Amino acid sequence: MTELPQAFLSQMAAQLKGEMAAFLRTYDEPYQRGLRVNPWKRPTRLPDDCGERVPWEENGHYLALTSTAGADVLHEAGAWYLQEPSAMLPAAVLNAQPGEHVLDLCAAPGGKSTQSGLRMGGQGVLVCNEPVWERAKILSQNIERMGIPNALVVSAYPDQLAQRWPEAFDAIQVDAPCSGEGMFRRHPETRAEWSPESPAGCAKRQAEILDRAAEMLRPGGRMVYSTCTMNRTENEDTVDAFLSRHADFSLEAFSLPGADAPDGMMTCYPHRMKGEGHFVALLRKHGDAPCNWQKAPEKDAPSKDALQALHTFCPTASANVMRTGSGKPGRSRDESVTLSCLTDRPVCDGIQVVRCGLQLGTVQKKLFVPDHAWAMSIFPPDVPRVALSREDARRYQAGETLPADGKGWALACCDGIPLGWGKISDGQMKNHYPKGLRRPLR
Repeated sequence: MTELPQAFLSQMAAQLKGEMAAFLRTYDEPYQRGLRVNPWKRPTRLPDDCGERVPWEENGHYLALTSTAGADVLHEAGAWYLQEPSAMLPAAVLNAQPGEHVLDLCAAPGGKSTQSGLRMGGQGVLVCNEPVWERAKILSQNIERMGIPNALVVSAYPDQLAQRWPEAFDAIQVDAPCSGEGMFRRHPETRAEWSPESPAGCAKRQAEILDRAAEMLRPGGRMVYSTCTMNRTENEDTVDAFLSRHADFSLEAFSLPGADAPDGMMTCYPHRMKGEGHFVALLRKHGDAPCNWQKAPEKDAPSKDALQALHTFCPTASANVMRTGSGKPGRSRDESVTLSCLTDRPVCDGIQVVRCGLQLGTVQKKLFVPDHAWAMSIFPPDVPRVALSREDARRYQAGETLPADGKGWALACCDGIPLGWGKISDGQMKNHYPKGLRRPLR
């Protein structure tokens, strides 16, 4: 195992003084794992090795180091998200509310975005951004798996977003790229990537990101800045420097079970809290004004035939449906069209959109084909369901055809939680689980 860098040890000794011995002992102990339950999907049973609650997140649990919860059929169905316990703190502090306009500026892989999205319960708009395209696709997949219906996933740099959306958000999460000292216990290989110059280099980029985030926050709005590192340069000093540049911001105290920050900033050290290294700060922008929200014009309404196909499939489908793209090239607008739903979506001109709300499905030759995202949604459609045992659920996720009664489209479910789509004919359910998600049986 790579030893802890000497410069890192000197840095921490200066910060922790008499606590240094207790801090070092944690590196001889197992790292902490966590699982966050999706409260909208309400799994009736959790993995057997799911332990005590995470104090600061009501849906969080500690997880055994050897747990295979990530391989469970219900993990793939979005019943829970594997997330390190300390990483659950920033979104808990932000406390996104239903109906708000919320931005997660550095969102991949999606832990904090899905945490905020589930708190919003499908109301309002959650914008999740990741500048790196490949990481943005992973972010989008996790948004889909956890069933967040009101998310707009984009891929852009903060300055692009600040130009498009000034003072547009009630709340902003900035989980900034950092030197990653908090990962030294869980991922020892990261120790070799760290250098004494890392904190200063990261702090420069963090300052730029925070400045752009400040431009996008409405007066009266709140912003959470977080890192998975423990040095003052990227944490307290970065916040202090931000406040010196932005007199219209102040720190705000927060208090959650197991996480009390009377001065508005908190470093999570592994010897003080049951978790890995993390930092969280809560900032408030002075004043009070509504969001400067520029709603996209209603120019993408689907045809009457497309809507009729949707409502024939599911009469209770939302009326707030938009056309977000065509199907196969060469087909007319009415022959192949993708239908999605996102209330109050903003203008996105010049911004690369990865996912726009909840993708319902595609109309092909006036017939509706449902999308996997709608099956995963916390608000799945009111259609027939096929209950599967755990064993049959694994077979379904492997792509197998299964016996089933009925006819037409149905949701394959396990423990009452939808896994995906199947189409029943002649006593067999043809498997429509996405091929890219299928896992071979072992």
